[in-house]
Amino acid sequence: MNLQELVGKSLDRVEPSAEAVCRLLDAVARHIRDARVTVVSAETRFASAYTAIRMLADIGLHANGYRTRSSVPGHHILAIESMASTFETEAKVIARLDHLRKLRNAIEYSGDLIPESAVKECLAQAEALQSRTRNWLGKHKPALMNST
Repeated sequence: MNLQELVGKSLDRVEPSAEAVCRLLDAVARHIRDARVTVVSAETRFASAYTAIRMLADIGLHANGYRTRSSVPGHHILAIESMASTFETEAKVIARLDHLRKLRNAIEYSGDLIPESAVKECLAQAEALQSRTRNWLGKHKPALMNST
């Protein structure tokens, strides 16, 4: 995926900012913590874990000078698919994340129940992506991890 070709259509250019990346990383950590709270519904925990995944995808775009146009349909899938370019994420991982995105849409718009197994998978994917994102930033964009 050539992200530059999507500028002006479904992506905008941005100036990468350590403050924005750190703020998003903090929000990701909160969402992952929330997804672990078992006294709330599986749907709420799943939604928190999925939001962490989407935010991590947004970090990848931001770190590379892009952001999705949220007013354009398909910005969640674009953010997830962009991880092939931004974080060099394998196609099989992106396919799993897209499956979780579709599941999120099902609960968001239909009220369907989410099995505990889906919550566990979404949380595990969020945690793995969080680690991958921190490692990638530390290696490729260390200045974006320090907001001071």
